[in-house]
Amino acid sequence: MIRILIAEHLPLVRRGLLVTLAAEPGLRVVAEAGHAQEVVNAARAAAADVAVVDLDLPGEPAAADSLAEQVPGCGVLLLSAAPNPAQVREALAGAALGFMSLCVPPERLAEGIRQVAAGRRAIEAELAVAALQCATNPLTRRELDVLRAAAGGARSTEIADELFLSVGTVRNHLSRIMCKTGARNRLDAVRIASDSGWL
Repeated sequence: MIRILIAEHLPLVRRGLLVTLAAEPGLRVVAEAGHAQEVVNAARAAAADVAVVDLDLPGEPAAADSLAEQVPGCGVLLLSAAPNPAQVREALAGAALGFMSLCVPPERLAEGIRQVAAGRRAIEAELAVAALQCATNPLTRRELDVLRAAAGGARSTEIADELFLSVGTVRNHLSRIMCKTGARNRLDAVRIASDSGWL
C-alpha cells in the first residue's frame, strides 16, 4: 500500500484528489496539508511514501526540496494547473521526481504516484519535451526582482524604492536584463521572460 500526502491549498481540489486516489487500488491517502509549512510535519507524522504537492502551495516556495531533505523516504510529485516549461525544468533540477498537470486523467496520476514511490521519474511526455526545449533562465534572482517590478509598470525610481536599491543599480540591472534577453526595451524583456516562464 502506497501512503500518500496531498498538499493542496484549494479545499475542493484537495477533496477531488482524495476521492480520486481513494478509488485506486494500492493507494491510500494518509495526510493532507493546505500550506507549505504543514507539509514536512504531515509527511513525517503519517510516514507518507509520496507527497502530491501543488506547485502554487502558499508559503515556502521550495516545499518539495525541504520535504526531500527532511523526510528522505517520501518522494515528491508536483502538480500545476498551468505548468510552463521553465517550472518543469526548475522543479526537476530540484528534489521532485514527478511533475504533472492537474489536467491529467486520474489513472495517469495514479501511475505517476506508483512510479515516484518506486523511485522513478514521472513526467508527462509533452511537459518533458517542452522542458528540454526551453531556454535556461540567464537572469539572476535580483534581476528577476527588478523585472517583476518593471512588469507592473514601475519607473526606475519606484523600483529602487521598492527593492532598496539605488536608481543607478536598477538601471544597471535593467541594462543587463535587456542584454541577456536580447530585448529592445524593458517591456520587451518582460514579454520575453514571461513567454519563457522565467517570471
